[in-house]
Amino acid sequence: MTTVPIKGVVSSDDDAEVYEFFGYSTVTPSAVKDALSTANGQNIVAEINSPGGDVFAGSEIYTALKNYTGNVEVDIVGLAASAASVIAMAGDTIKISPTAQLMIHRASTVSQGNADNLSSDLQGLNSTDQSIANVYVQRTGLDPQTVMQMMAKETYINAKDAVEQGFADEMMFADQPNKVTNMMSPLMLSNQAITKVKTLLAKVKQKSKETNSQTSDQLRSHKLAILFKKEGN
Repeated sequence: MTTVPIKGVVSSDDDAEVYEFFGYSTVTPSAVKDALSTANGQNIVAEINSPGGDVFAGSEIYTALKNYTGNVEVDIVGLAASAASVIAMAGDTIKISPTAQLMIHRASTVSQGNADNLSSDLQGLNSTDQSIANVYVQRTGLDPQTVMQMMAKETYINAKDAVEQGFADEMMFADQPNKVTNMMSPLMLSNQAITKVKTLLAKVKQKSKETNSQTSDQLRSHKLAILFKKEGN
């Protein structure tokens, strides 16, 4: 059985290099799709420990897992928060470690502009919340209003409650005593920060190309100098 890791910040393919620049691990739609392609229809285990991230990247990963032809077992081994909790709902079977947790909340964004811009962003957030809530409702059978209230309060769900409420099918290692864990989630980077770092990375890459080009020119000049010296002799 193939293991597909869902670890680190859920990121779009374009933004992943920025998080990696700061030392964050990431999971992207392309990485998951490549892993599923390699698995080629065999049963897989999607192992999740993620603070969440980009909601649309999470949606793409969720959809890829749902469309996979083989059986998908989801193992929540640490934290499945925000977008990662949505990804977890894609499993045919969902297992959760006794020390793991899910976290569900409402979507958020950074907005600027005039009243129309802000109104549009608000409508988009409400639509996103409804889409996410529908995934939880479909999986758990809970009342939509109950789920929306849980999201509004930013609810952490331990393993026992996850099974009882339908977010998971079973607890892993159920015959073993629970252990207490202490978890910290990396912060999401703002779009402005991502843009700045992308600009910085582009400059670094360009400088590297220029340096490599200069080095090649220097080496060529050195070789020509040696050649002409030999001919002079």
